[in-house]
Formats: sequence, structure tokens, C-alpha cells
Amino acid sequence: MTSRQWPMFIVVLGFASACVTVRAATEPTPPRQAVGTAWSTPANVIDLRVEPTLKQHAVQLRTPCTDEVFIRRVFIDLIGTLPTPKEVDAFLQDPRPDKRATLIDALFTREEFADYWALKWCDVLRVKSEFPSNLWPNAVQAYHRWIYEAIRDNRPYDQFARELLTASGSNFRVPPVNFYRALSSREPFGIAKAVALNFMGTRLERWPEARRNDMALFFSRVAYKKTGEWKEEIVYASPEATEPLKAVFPDGVTTIIPADADPRQTFANWLLAPGNPWFSRNIVNRIWAWTMGHGVIHEADDIRADNPPACPALLTCLQDELVKSHYDLRHIYRLICNSRTYQQSSVPNGDITDPAVQFAHYTVRRLDAEVLIDALDWIGGSGESYSSAIPEPYTFIPKENRTIALADGSITSAFLANFGRPARDTGLESERNNQPADAQSLYLLNSTDIQRKIAGSPQLGKIIRTSQGKPVEMIRNIYLLLLSRAPTPAESTTAEQYLKANGQSGPAANDLAWALINSKEFLYRH
Repeated sequence: MTSRQWPMFIVVLGFASACVTVRAATEPTPPRQAVGTAWSTPANVIDLRVEPTLKQHAVQLRTPCTDEVFIRRVFIDLIGTLPTPKEVDAFLQDPRPDKRATLIDALFTREEFADYWALKWCDVLRVKSEFPSNLWPNAVQAYHRWIYEAIRDNRPYDQFARELLTASGSNFRVPPVNFYRALSSREPFGIAKAVALNFMGTRLERWPEARRNDMALFFSRVAYKKTGEWKEEIVYASPEATEPLKAVFPDGVTTIIPADADPRQTFANWLLAPGNPWFSRNIVNRIWAWTMGHGVIHEADDIRADNPPACPALLTCLQDELVKSHYDLRHIYRLICNSRTYQQSSVPNGDITDPAVQFAHYTVRRLDAEVLIDALDWIGGSGESYSSAIPEPYTFIPKENRTIALADGSITSAFLANFGRPARDTGLESERNNQPADAQSLYLLNSTDIQRKIAGSPQLGKIIRTSQGKPVEMIRNIYLLLLSRAPTPAESTTAEQYLKANGQSGPAANDLAWALINSKEFLYRH
């Protein structure tokens, strides 16, 4: 620890405690939660299902979150990006009663929306060059681009799934076939296990043996062959079968598959039929978990008879809405984000541990590793250095690239590993670890990387230069930059006292910024 870092370590600890009341890592709520008093958002179909369930447990939705909380929340949840001070001010000054709905629709059109949700899908689909997926860089880039474009173009989800399930051809030229290559096992059971997890939200290994074998039969004719091109591989349905295949769907219905047919097509037709709950239930439950922090069925990829939904009516409603919208996933995001259930405060009403009443407040959770490092880089005006020397060819990522846009799970950094980025080995939601750890706190409090970002921040530098002699303005702009809100009177007073005692200069203002970066309000979505 350098002579400059040790005093800074003490300053940040003390100032953060005084100025933003940082709480212990086990606290479930952020340090400050202003709440609204009256709803401007009308109740929608989600609220009409959630509220009766809450009433049965003698609880109700919390009051609405403020506009400051909402804009930060929806930016992080939908595009994995913090709003700029200019965007916050414009939103707060917008007098329209439907401005929240308008903002949600605007976020769907931003490039970051496709970047962020491509990241989520790449986690689930194990998009990774190296072991155990071994897709290699060429295939990773093609696969990621295909996923990104599907999200950007709002491709219907049933079409997206069908292309993955039935793909054949070169892994370099037909990107969806990489679904069948990014597997730890290419045996029929290994393939079926991935299909069940990704598209049905269930763990095949927990099924009875007979049902597991029935499911695996649909993927018993998937074959692979090499070509003369480096790392290229063809995925196809083996033409060697001479007898019809008697197969049983997961719902117990028997079917006969002709010898010259691809069993994957038969399975896809069954799974993607509008009346089949397996398919629609899985994806709406995942989207609910991704945006709300907790699945209607939890965990989101562990759907089974003895793990019932916390609110069955809500799950059924979301499934019906998906089918009626012709599998438009943005329709589900739109319904969720426009609901009072989503827009309520994150302050819980007492100690709520019953999963049946989990919807009685928005769930506070730490920012994803990729979102957090992008936020720090945006503040610091610098990018990260990412590269992967193995496997060949050498892969280099320009510093200006956002981390949420990284295609390859093999390209990583010490920060991403420290803050719980998933390894993309299993496709399980639980691979991502957003739990706080001591090493993370030490890094944020005492890292030369953080010190450099703050000291060299173009945005903080501009605030300091233009606010000389105007401490109230300086404090407000720093809060707006980092927390998307103005300081409270108490926070402003504490910060003014600190600046007065330490000089209204760059180092003192940087201390304030460093303290706020270490606050739970910055590190968590709430």
C-alpha cells in the first residue's frame, strides 16, 4: 500500500460512513430509499395477478419508487448501463404521466439492449472458445453475432429456439449449430440435458431413468464430422438409420419418427406448439428472474413438480401473453417493467422470507460484474484490457469495447473473476455469483485501478473545473453522475463540511466520488 493509498483508505472508510451511511454486506437494502406517495402507473395484468396473492398473506405492494430510482433501475435492468446526468435531468423534468412507459420503449431500440441480452444468452448457451465448450474464436464470433442480431431484430422466440434445435451445417457458416458443439458431452443424454435446461428450464438428471432415455432418443441421430478447415466441424442428422424410431415425448405421448426424418424436427414441433407449457413457462420465468431478481419458480432453471410457482396465476398470465404476442419477448419485458410490481420500492415491509410474498418489494441485488466494470470505465474515461492468447488465433479486444459486448466467455480479467462473472461451463443460472466478498470490498476501497479512474476521470474533472467556488453545485453533480440523483440535505451538508475542511479541490472532490463508488447505492440495483 503506497503512502497516498493508506490515507485514502481511511478517508473513504470514514467519509463513506458519514456521507452515505454504508451498511454491512449482509443488509438487504441500499442505504437510501426515497419512495413516492401516489401511483401514476396504472395497474396492469401482472398486478391483477400479484395483488390477490399478496392479499392472502396480509401484505400489499410497496409504494412506488421515485423517478430517480426508476430511471437508474430500468437502465440497469434493460440495457446494463447507467443513465447519464443529462438523461436523468431530462427524465425528471418530463411532465408527461406516461414518461416511464415511453422510456422503456426507447431503451428497447438502443444498441446496449441487444448487447446486454446477448450477454445473458451467451451465458445460458455456453458461448466460450476454450474448455469445456471448445467453440474456438471463429465460431464464437459467428454465434455471438447471430444471437445479437436475433435480439436486436426482436426475432420471435419460437423461431429463435427452432433454429437452434434443428440447425445443421458448418459451425463457422451456420452459427446456430454451435448449440450442439458447446456441450461437455455429445452423447444423446448430454445433448438432451442441455435442451431440457435451456428450453424447458428443467434438470434432466432429476428425471426417472425411463423418461431420461425417452428424451435422449430425440437426439440419438445428431452426428459430427471434421472438415479440412482449421477447427471447422459439421453438425448433421445421421442418414444411416433404416428403421422408424418409436419415441415418447416428455408429456407421455408416443410418436413414430420415419427413418429418413430428423428426430430433432419432431421434438421441436412438439416443444414449440402454442399449447405446450414447457416452452413458454421456461422463458417467461427466466425473464421474470432476470428483471425481478427471483423467478416465479425459483431457481429459474429448476422447474419440477415439487418446486411450485410462488404465484401460479402470474406464471399462467405471462405464458398466455407470450403466446398471444406470437412469442415477442419484448412484450414480456414491457409488461413487467410497466407493472406496479416492478416499479414499487425496494424497501421490504418487515422481514419477508415466505417466497409466496416475494413480490411485495423490488429485489435488491448487486450489479453484474460486466455492468459494474463498464460503469467504472465510463466514469474513469478508460477501457479494460482484455485478450486471450490461447487458443489460437490470438484474440485482441479494443479498449473502447464495452464489457457487456464481449462475445467470448474465455476472454476475462481479474476484475470479472473477482466479481462473479460466470465461467459458462454449465449454462446454469447459478454460475453467476453476485454475492459480495471481502476481496471485492478491498479492491473498491484500496485499488490503484480505482484511484486512477477517479483521478483521471474526464467527467469528474469537468465537474471540478466548472464548479470551483460552488460546492453545492459540485456535490450535486457528483451525486447525479454516480447515483443518478441529487444529494439529500443531510448528505449535502456533510459533503460541504468535508470539502470546506479539505479544500474545494480535485483530491477532496475525488474523495467524495470514491466514497460514493463504495456505497451500496452505487454497487447495487435497487
